[in-house]
Amino acid sequence: MAALWYSGRMNAGRTARERVRAELTGEIKDEARRQLAAEGAAGLSLRAVARELGMVSSAIYRYFPSRDELLTALIIDAFDAVGSAVELTEAKVPREQYLERWLTACRAVRAWALAHPHEYALIHGSPVPGYVAPQDTAAPAARDGIVMGGILRDAHQAGRLSPPPGLPPAPVEFAADAARLRDPFFTGLPDDVILGAVLAWTHVYGFVSFELFGMYKNVIEDDRPAAFDHLIRTQAHLLGLPPD
Repeated sequence: MAALWYSGRMNAGRTARERVRAELTGEIKDEARRQLAAEGAAGLSLRAVARELGMVSSAIYRYFPSRDELLTALIIDAFDAVGSAVELTEAKVPREQYLERWLTACRAVRAWALAHPHEYALIHGSPVPGYVAPQDTAAPAARDGIVMGGILRDAHQAGRLSPPPGLPPAPVEFAADAARLRDPFFTGLPDDVILGAVLAWTHVYGFVSFELFGMYKNVIEDDRPAAFDHLIRTQAHLLGLPPD
């Protein structure tokens, strides 16, 4: 009994320490996000984060041994956040409504970006000097693309994906890239559709980036949501998604 009691106390102690560590890790990341908003990613400093939290600078290194590790954590969080937003909103649409699923996924990207501009800038803005993203960021970064690929795959398998005639075929040089992308994202889809999907997603993020980074000032001012919807509907048509 004593051994069981002691083991239980030890497990409870570890759980409490884990909770404290998780809470402090969250506070560090929250403060780092505030610095991102004020200084940009290049100005992020572990010492400044520690100072704002009332920590000695040496203590923060037990949580994030370097600025780059903190940046990586923030990048993963941002990719996971936008991926989750896309997944959750798209999942609410009936599976056979392929166009509405596509529109919903695209709108979710824009809505998340407008609500979190500094985190969006971290993952889709200018590269941070001296920072090289590790492989750990790849899976979170792919979450929204997997949703997009799933929509096209489902429409294709149902015989409902019909790109308009007259579109130029994908260049033969794209075949190797298509083969690499097909397994994680675009199972069963032809090269033309895969390239079209990549370009469509590029247009979605291009619009959002132009909007957030001020490139549409004095260009599209009155109704950007309507312009964005026109873009994503046009891309859906080029991809061959059927009207619902």
